[in-house]
Amino acid sequence: SVADLVDMYQAFDLHRGITLSGGEPFLQAAPLAALAKKIKECSGDVITYTGYTYAHLKRLAEEDEAIRNLLEETDLLIDGPFILKLRSLNLPFRGSSNQTLIAFSKKGECLKQEIEDL
Repeated sequence: SVADLVDMYQAFDLHRGITLSGGEPFLQAAPLAALAKKIKECSGDVITYTGYTYAHLKRLAEEDEAIRNLLEETDLLIDGPFILKLRSLNLPFRGSSNQTLIAFSKKGECLKQEIEDL
């Protein structure tokens, strides 16, 4: 449950947030949005990976409240599918050059800068 995951999160001191990744987080957006909200209430940050583009998610969010909520709780979105032809070993936290870092908050901006500085 979300409560159990938050309890586990709070039990460890060596973290500063969570990363939501595959499967596809936006296919289970409602429970992950609830989890992300609780983590942020604990001062944690939320990074979400998705195979969708942000443009596509914005369109989906117009009709889907759960997707909208998960986007709102995400500090940093790493979007786009992995494309083998665009594979790059020089892009920290991304597998291919089409994937982008999109910050939605001040924490997200800091995370993005940290990643870009690697």
